[in-house]
Amino acid sequence: MKTSVCKSYDELPLFLNANLVSQVLGVSISTAYELMNEPGFPVLRVGSRMVVPKEKFVEWVDAQTGGAT
Repeated sequence: MKTSVCKSYDELPLFLNANLVSQVLGVSISTAYELMNEPGFPVLRVGSRMVVPKEKFVEWVDAQTGGAT
C-alpha cells in the first residue's frame, strides 16, 4: 500500500495534477486518473490538462470521509 507524501493540506499547491492526486491519496497514477474522470470529482479541464483546485479537493475529501479528516 502506498502512503501519502503530504502531512497537511497546507503543503499542497493551489492546483493538483494527477501525479500529485495519486501521491496525496496514496494510490497509483492510473487510479488517480480514473478518479479524476468520475462524475462529481472536482476536476478542472484546461485544454487537454486536468487539474484539481486545492480547496475543492479538500472539500471532496471531507465529503467522502464524512468530515473526519
